[in-house]
Amino acid sequence: MDAALFSPAGYNADFLEVPLPFPVPLAGTLIRELPYTHFTVLLDPARRLAIATGVNIDGDHLVAVERGDDWHLDSRVPVYEQAGEAVYARNDLDRGHLVRRQDPVWGDTVTARRANYDTFAYTNAAPQAGAFNQSKQLWLGLEDHVLTYARTNGNRISVFTAPVLSAQDPTYRGVKIPQAFWKIAAWTTTADGSTVLHAAGFVLDQSPQLEDIDLDTVRAPARMDSNPPPLGPYRTYQVPIVDIVDLTGLNLAALSEADVYAPDPTIREDTDRRTRWVELIDTAGIHL
Repeated sequence: MDAALFSPAGYNADFLEVPLPFPVPLAGTLIRELPYTHFTVLLDPARRLAIATGVNIDGDHLVAVERGDDWHLDSRVPVYEQAGEAVYARNDLDRGHLVRRQDPVWGDTVTARRANYDTFAYTNAAPQAGAFNQSKQLWLGLEDHVLTYARTNGNRISVFTAPVLSAQDPTYRGVKIPQAFWKIAAWTTTADGSTVLHAAGFVLDQSPQLEDIDLDTVRAPARMDSNPPPLGPYRTYQVPIVDIVDLTGLNLAALSEADVYAPDPTIREDTDRRTRWVELIDTAGIHL
C-alpha cells in the first residue's frame, strides 16, 4: 500500500467534545506534516525523526487486525529525511512505534487495516532500547489505562507522542538517538452541562546511568558496523505538561491548561525539574 494512493484525514482536532489543536513548533521551524489514517506525524527532516505525533483513539470501535510487520518508508518524503532500516539493522535497537499500532485501528475493516499499515511507516518510529522490562510495559500501556478511565465519558482520547530531540543526543549511523520520549493523553468529561478537557503528561527516560559509561565514547559519531550507544532501562514519569513544553519547544498551551497533575507546591520552580516528576512503578501511581 502506497501512502500516495489515498488521502488520509490524519489527526482530527474536533475528535473530542472540546476542540484540541495539534501541537506545533515555534514559527520558522522546518517540518513535514504527514497525515495518516486517524493520526498525523510532524517530521523533523534534519533529525529524520518525528517532532510530534497525534492520534485519535475511539475505544468503542477498535478493530482486531493482524499485526503484520510491514515497515516501510513514506513515499511522500525524500529517503534522506527518514531514519529507515539501516538504523535498526544488526543491532539491539527496537523500531519503537510512536503512535502505538493498536491506537488508530478503528472504524470499518478497510479503514482499520489501512491504519494498521500506516503505523509501520518509518516516520512513525524512533530507536528505543531493545531490552524489555516492567517500565517499558508500563509505558506501552498508558493509553489503555487512560481509555479505561475515560470509558464512562465517551471512551475517546487523543494522544500525542514523540522523542525529545536534544542536541546532546549521541549519533549512530548518521542519526541522533533520542534519550527520552514524551506522551500526553487528553480526554473530556461532562458534568452539569459543561464539557471539560483534561490532559496528563508523561516522560520516558532511556538514558544510561552517566556515571557508568564513557561519555566521550557515547557522544562520538558511530561507524556503520559499531555498536549503538548504550541505552538505560526504561524509567517512566508523570510530569507537568509545562515541563514537556520546556523539553520540546512545542506549543502545548491547551494541553497545559488542562493538566490534571499539580506538582508539590512546596517545590520551587527554579529547582531541577525532575524534583517535580513522579516516577511510575505501575498504573496505580498515575494521577488522572
